[in-house]
Amino acid sequence: MTVEEENTTTTTHNASPATETASGNPWRGLLLVLLLGAAVLAYLIFTGITARARADSTLQRNTLAMSIPTVAVVHPKASQGAEEVVLPGNMQAFIDTPIWARASGYLKAWHVDIGAHVKRGQLLAEIEAPEVDQQLQQAREQLATDQANLKLAQITADRYLTLFKTDSVAKQDVDNAVQQAAASTATVRSAQANVARLEQLVSYEKVYAPFDGVITARNIDVGSLVDAGSNSPGKELFHLSSNSTLRVYVNVPEIYSRAAKPGVNAYLTLSEFPGREFRGTVVRNADAIDLASRTLLVEVDVKNPTGELLPGSYSSVHLKLPSKVQAVTVPSNALLFRSEGLRVAVVRNSKTELIPVVLGHDYGDSVEVLSGLKADDAVIVNPSDSIVAGQQVQVTEARA
Repeated sequence: MTVEEENTTTTTHNASPATETASGNPWRGLLLVLLLGAAVLAYLIFTGITARARADSTLQRNTLAMSIPTVAVVHPKASQGAEEVVLPGNMQAFIDTPIWARASGYLKAWHVDIGAHVKRGQLLAEIEAPEVDQQLQQAREQLATDQANLKLAQITADRYLTLFKTDSVAKQDVDNAVQQAAASTATVRSAQANVARLEQLVSYEKVYAPFDGVITARNIDVGSLVDAGSNSPGKELFHLSSNSTLRVYVNVPEIYSRAAKPGVNAYLTLSEFPGREFRGTVVRNADAIDLASRTLLVEVDVKNPTGELLPGSYSSVHLKLPSKVQAVTVPSNALLFRSEGLRVAVVRNSKTELIPVVLGHDYGDSVEVLSGLKADDAVIVNPSDSIVAGQQVQVTEARA
């Protein structure tokens, strides 16, 4: 074997393993490509599923968030409270009474008109009642007759008693005479009572003032038919008021009831007397809270010696409070008028609560809340009429 053949043989033997290796590389690369493709596909599938799940979760959260109503809230402003309370008062005369007729007849004359200041016992009007006058005359004549019969009966009884001492008359005749005298005495007393009754009725023909006061109404004129004891509207003769002292009735809210104790000083202001104050005193109260209005009825007496204050006038009663009442103010459009009472909707722990409140002063666009709210409460502005307690809401601060 030559050297070239050996080299050829050696080259052939040496090339065989390399050729084998080169022939196996394509399969391994294909496997790697397949594995890489599978990994990319799995990644793409995982990414798609994750994105879809994330989108569904986001959509669900957005839908849930959109289903929760959004409300605008404000925080109540702290108020210093009031050192006095001003309330409307109803001014009335201390004594106010209609004057009716007690005798029936026709009005003969009237002596006072509206605005007249009269004294107790002053003659106001005269009524003409001829029937009563004639009845009185008849009763007096009957009394005279009964008195004459009584005198005769007494004389007869005395005579029989004297004769009985000498046994000149029977005991029965004496008893008859004595009892006849007693019966005549009773008859006279009855006639006297009847005369007194008719005299009283005749005295009612003159109408007098029962107390000092002012005539505020006159409903009769000369010739008018007057019925005794008529209580029909418009049938009263006069209306009399005593204005030297006035009663002022005021309904004090329950929160201010401590300022309405008897003996507390108060003062009145009236629009027709700008800048003036009329002093008064709380004399009494109802000592009970009215269930309908939750107020205490209070009477304030005001002296009116000059008569410049008129009954029926509108007045403002100023009552001093024993201590300041801490309160807050909220917008007027935050109030809810429900059948169970006045309510304010607040947000606590992302849920609504309907709080009962007690109002103080009304400032127009805002109101004073005396109890029920605190300064850190989130009050809902313009709440929906359908809002209920426990409803979940989203909160946004309302613009000032």
